[in-house]
Amino acid sequence: MSANQVPILRIGEAAKRSGVVAANIRYYEKEGLLAAGVREENQYRLYSDDDVHRLRFIRLCRAMDMSLDEVRTLLALDGASKADCAAANDTLDEHLTHVRERLEELQALEKVLIQLRSQCDGSHEHCHLIEALHAKADEPLPVPLSGGGKRHV
Repeated sequence: MSANQVPILRIGEAAKRSGVVAANIRYYEKEGLLAAGVREENQYRLYSDDDVHRLRFIRLCRAMDMSLDEVRTLLALDGASKADCAAANDTLDEHLTHVRERLEELQALEKVLIQLRSQCDGSHEHCHLIEALHAKADEPLPVPLSGGGKRHV
């Protein structure tokens, strides 16, 4: 074990150094993205610099809206082979597809919001925007566009 792998950081310090809150560190441990911290005699978890790096890697991927499965896939690769490179590219390509689908959904949402906003300029006795929202709430539920309504998490 190299010096940077000696677990010496309590969860609060690991959180501070990684930018990942302690609750998320525990969650990533539960999800298998991070090995459970070594325990001191007093049961405090301890983390190494390598753990902090891994948490930063996870945070970076999550900031790019990658799902936990995508992060898990990338963490399993060490980049030392062509197969790892191909797997990383496949993961990123799938994520790009998701991002492009989400962009289309957001552009459609933007049009709806612009149309709703045009309902009321605030000069009337009552708010036509609120009326429009209530009318929309009475419309049938839309059919999910893709993925059966499954959220990308």
